[in-house]
Amino acid sequence: MASRTILFTGFPGFIGARLIPLLLDQDPEATVVALVEPRMTQKAQAVAAELGRGDRLRIQAGDITKPALGLDAETYRQLTADTVAVHHLAAVYDLAVPLSIAERVNVEGTQNVVDFCRACPRLERHNYVSTSYVAGLRRGTVKEADLAAGQAFKNHYESTKFAAEVIVRASMEDVPTTIYRPGIVVGDSRTGVTQKFDGPYYLLRTIASAVGRHAPIVQPGQMAAPFNVVPIDFVIDAIVTGAGDSAFAGETLHLVDPDPISAAELYALLCRAYAGKPPAFRLPWGLVDQSLRLGTVRRLLGGTPRESLLYLNHQVRYDTARATELLGRHGVRCPPAATYVGPMVAFFREHEADPAFVPAG
Repeated sequence: MASRTILFTGFPGFIGARLIPLLLDQDPEATVVALVEPRMTQKAQAVAAELGRGDRLRIQAGDITKPALGLDAETYRQLTADTVAVHHLAAVYDLAVPLSIAERVNVEGTQNVVDFCRACPRLERHNYVSTSYVAGLRRGTVKEADLAAGQAFKNHYESTKFAAEVIVRASMEDVPTTIYRPGIVVGDSRTGVTQKFDGPYYLLRTIASAVGRHAPIVQPGQMAAPFNVVPIDFVIDAIVTGAGDSAFAGETLHLVDPDPISAAELYALLCRAYAGKPPAFRLPWGLVDQSLRLGTVRRLLGGTPRESLLYLNHQVRYDTARATELLGRHGVRCPPAATYVGPMVAFFREHEADPAFVPAG
């Protein structure tokens, strides 16, 4: 019997470490080859050992930013011959990433992965993880079929993920593909477990900072926009479900809450869960934006970078018609934010002083 290989990029990231065991369970005859930068191979080997999947999870040193994924000719030939599925998760997710780095990893890296997909004669699916923020500064309702609408972008992360999805979309006529567009990913909806405290966790840092100083809790701006947050277990369940159902081929799916609460509502829930009270008062966004240039104000807001705060006041809603229909057939649904704020805050409380959870910068 011919080998069945799943090529995976983005290991040993938090999503990858949880997703790979489920993919192996789903396809008992498959082996996952995790393509890992050489500098990350030791860590990847350690995480792979913890997963306990033996020879079914193999670490392969490589580099998506290089032609042929940085592999020698024979390894590339054998891997393309054996690969039946690709999961491309590797990307630079830093909202403040310099353009040159974002283009090299997010755009050129994705082109190289798509070239690999085209070279695989037995490929059944390319599962590509994009982001709902390819919509950039668009407002109103964004549909899953939408992509290019002349939009501008808040940062290089968004613009390069958009450019990468353009590449993937262009390949879909000859490469069977599913595009997944998650929102801002937080911890597990049942346990709160996460790998880093960024994104919405800056709001918790703001609350914790105020509580620690016995100061009033400040709300930064009106925060009236829908908040595009989603727990990691839903994202993983959605990708595994899509990978195992041929009906998902050719689809682009928004992996977001179909009925999102506002950023202000989420902030109030976090305040009550952490501090037992709502925010004391609201600062006008214009004042917050200008004041973030001052280190004292950034500390008052828990070290929240301006790049993250922009998402709290951006009026956009991501339609989930296709995701709701297709995932609903398998009983997979995004839980409401109010149901997982408790576990999210509990995990944060337990680990908020741990340097391993402090985002760089």
